[in-house]
Amino acid sequence: MSMMMHWLLLLLLLVSFGSPAPRFSDKDICLLDNNKLRQRLKHLQDLLYLYELQLKDILGNTYHRTKSELFSGNRSVQHETLLPTTSGNLIVYDQDCSAVYNRKSTTSGYYRIRPRADREPFLAFCDMSGGGGWTVIQRRSNGKENFDRKWDDYKLGFGKFQGKNDEYWLGNDHIHDLLARGENSLKIDLMDWHGERRYAIYENFQLANEQDNYRLWFGTYSGNAGDALSGGSNFEDQWSASHRGMQFTTSDKDHDRFLAGNCASENKGGWWFNRCHAVNLNGRYYKGGRYSGPHDDGLVWSTWHGVWYSLKYSAMKIRAPFFIDSGSGDGENSQGS
Repeated sequence: MSMMMHWLLLLLLLVSFGSPAPRFSDKDICLLDNNKLRQRLKHLQDLLYLYELQLKDILGNTYHRTKSELFSGNRSVQHETLLPTTSGNLIVYDQDCSAVYNRKSTTSGYYRIRPRADREPFLAFCDMSGGGGWTVIQRRSNGKENFDRKWDDYKLGFGKFQGKNDEYWLGNDHIHDLLARGENSLKIDLMDWHGERRYAIYENFQLANEQDNYRLWFGTYSGNAGDALSGGSNFEDQWSASHRGMQFTTSDKDHDRFLAGNCASENKGGWWFNRCHAVNLNGRYYKGGRYSGPHDDGLVWSTWHGVWYSLKYSAMKIRAPFFIDSGSGDGENSQGS
């Protein structure tokens, strides 16, 4: 038999019966485990060094401008915008305004908050009246901001974040992140054109994610504005007017129950429409109160002044329920005159 045939036969035998699996001793296993632990330790040391640099960067920056000396490459778009000078401390990234309040920062103003550590912080107005710790997610006060916007604007947020009465929508993604950590209460402050104020509080306020089109849920009502979010006191109208369980609708993404049209297009703003609404705080801003037109598209809270009265002021704000102060209901100290 030739040498070549000999090697071929040996190769066939190895393929047929397989080669014996290597056996590791306890010492070999310990060495492997130690190598893995050393690699993990090195990774944690690198992270610690990175966080130390980030902390140094934050502590060395007043953040009246967002341009940062370190890590500017990852945040260049956000840092081109000048932040307003506010009463708030813009250095610490609290999870929400109740955390700001717990840190003894009790002055109402704009703060940078960060509900999720894996996402960038953002500005919100913290209302420290009425027990404090309210994160304002919506405000209407003067009609200067256009609320007749598309899905992506409502998703990301829009408006001005400078003056105490600036109008804005915080953004459905931000609102969802704020609500995702646990039970929250929603308080809605309202004011008419005579300066009279009302409020509504809803327990267990929830918002689904974008995959469920930011579906709205809320629990028990209390207050003096009337339970308009539930459709009002008329049971015959509640099935078509209640906003509980409704998905968010904008003019370019229709998720309402109005088969003959789009409620957001008719009512000039994104909202949790049914067919169509008993409440629409994102509608058209009419000065003076009473208005008329083809649609009841004003800033509406139906259980107070009806659907053909457009309110002067609204603010939607959230916080953990243990902050609830059964007292006032006076709303923000910053309500417009």
